[in-house]
Amino acid sequence: MIRKLLAGFIVTLVLMAGTQVAKAQIIDDSTKVLYGPRTTLQLYERDVFEGTYREQRVDTSVHNLHNERYWYQDTLFYQDLGNIGTAAKPLLFRLPTQIGARSGRNAFNRYAYDPLRINYFDTRSPYSHLHYVQGGRGQQVFEAMHARNISENWNIGIAYKLLAGNRQVGPSTTLRGDRVVDGQAVKFFTHYRSKNEKYNVFANFTHLNHEQVEFGGYNPGDLPPDSIFERDFQQSQIFLTQATSREMRNNFHVLQLYKLVGEDLKLYHALDTRRQQVRFQDNGIQRVDTTTTRPVYYDRTLHHPTLTDDRSFYRETQNEFGVTGNSKYSFFKGFLKYRNASQEYSVLQFVEDDSTTTRRTEDFKINQLFVGGQLRMHYQNKAMLQLDGEFQMTNDYKVSGLVYFEGLQFMLSRVLRSPSFTEQRMFSNHFNWNNSGFQSSVTDYIQASYVGKLGNRQYLKFHGYYANIKRHIFFNEQKMPQQLGGNQRLVGAQLEHRIHFGPLHFDNTVAYTNTDEAEVIRIPEWLVNSKLYFQGSLFKEALFGQFGVEMTMPSAYMADAYEPVTQQFRLQNEFMQPAYPLFDVFLNADIKTLNIFLKMAHVSDGIITPAYWSTPNYPNMRRSFIFGIKWMFFD
Repeated sequence: MIRKLLAGFIVTLVLMAGTQVAKAQIIDDSTKVLYGPRTTLQLYERDVFEGTYREQRVDTSVHNLHNERYWYQDTLFYQDLGNIGTAAKPLLFRLPTQIGARSGRNAFNRYAYDPLRINYFDTRSPYSHLHYVQGGRGQQVFEAMHARNISENWNIGIAYKLLAGNRQVGPSTTLRGDRVVDGQAVKFFTHYRSKNEKYNVFANFTHLNHEQVEFGGYNPGDLPPDSIFERDFQQSQIFLTQATSREMRNNFHVLQLYKLVGEDLKLYHALDTRRQQVRFQDNGIQRVDTTTTRPVYYDRTLHHPTLTDDRSFYRETQNEFGVTGNSKYSFFKGFLKYRNASQEYSVLQFVEDDSTTTRRTEDFKINQLFVGGQLRMHYQNKAMLQLDGEFQMTNDYKVSGLVYFEGLQFMLSRVLRSPSFTEQRMFSNHFNWNNSGFQSSVTDYIQASYVGKLGNRQYLKFHGYYANIKRHIFFNEQKMPQQLGGNQRLVGAQLEHRIHFGPLHFDNTVAYTNTDEAEVIRIPEWLVNSKLYFQGSLFKEALFGQFGVEMTMPSAYMADAYEPVTQQFRLQNEFMQPAYPLFDVFLNADIKTLNIFLKMAHVSDGIITPAYWSTPNYPNMRRSFIFGIKWMFFD
């Protein structure tokens, strides 16, 4: 039903676009464009908070339009389950930033709108955009967004996003046919600035409803894992046939900022409420045979022998009060933050005495108080010194210092944070742990980086880091959290380099990570992403285009496996993920307010062996044709 409505909506928009193209750029008697990208500006809450009020033009470029990493809110490299919208985790090391209470369920973070990174607008005319991607095996990405000014000082907007994908491994089930991912996200946002510019308020509501059919990965039986690439994926055996995961999130965020003494002293209040509901169901738990109670996939069943209906509900309310101020050469803030968080678990339980089914629940909550601040001294864009600190009373904290000068930057950081709710406690049909003895982990991080141009043809961005993690918490081979007593040490570097010779462009990203002293942290030693393409204008500059090839290749490594019951990536030592170069051929085009791309993804499928796995037992998408559009309307 959703797909039919979506198709109808797209057709309607396309028909409307035929008349809108002529109207999208209103012209006056001198044929000058009045409304367009120059009159549609976007701004971010953080910039206004820090007093820069930096409004940016809407991005109309086609750069990376074809790249899947740029279809979501987070453009980093990720490990997923082989299809868009599936559970994912960052492929490279990322410094933890949030301290204190938190859920610990992050598998679908990539697909949710981030309340703190919403881009607000200031438009002279209504602005809308349509983004649609269609690929093989039912891959779909759809986003429609509309924003407009109610008055000179007040803007509102709304966006809707849909993600969908069909299974490529195993036969269809009665659950959803071929559909394996069905995700929907919504955001409402508004920004108001008083006429005297003393008061600003940013507010947004974000929602995520994400469903994933869980099949537990490819079940090779007595065959080698790579045998799947010699047969029809959809005729291959899978571990789970009646399992699904569903996650619903609701977030409300509002920031109020009042100038007490101009930019020198401002008062602010931020309110955040978060709700995260996670549900895992399996309506047909299979047994190895009729003579044993051992399940085919799970290690155990604790409350119901044939059905699983695990639910968790995380709630959080946070209030932050503070003062801030900025001048030509400095910025400061100080704050007091109060967080109330709770976690509730509910499982389906079979009562043997009367052969009935009931629900068993348990919950716990915590209240936390934080204090913190930031001090920054800067001179234009040439030099900066910054100190940050946040302290949760009696336990967690994070502190950092940063020095910047003419493109060079040095950062030193320490983060001490307690285990997440999921790491501390799990109550389900398949797991039951209580890790009240876990201690807070400590991450010490040092980074040096440089960003700059080399002449007129080259761009260079480099950073190197050293990380030492004490009392590291991870999910082990038994799929349960474990805390180490020693240290996990990582050394890494990443280089981004771009160079062009006329219309020929060559972009490269190379990441190196040494985990010799971090045996439970699994990151490929090398990750290479290269893009070679021609770029230029055609037909008297009526069309701007790019044509080229992109390659991504991680080196061989023991990639983490995925556990659907807990939505966690966990340690495994049986499957070596081979090095495999994945090639895409693409064509991007910009025709006024319409951006189009055509891509043949994974052209190396069947040509280069061994074949590529996204996650152990989850093969990557096979060769497929993908096309997409981004259509912008400025009236």
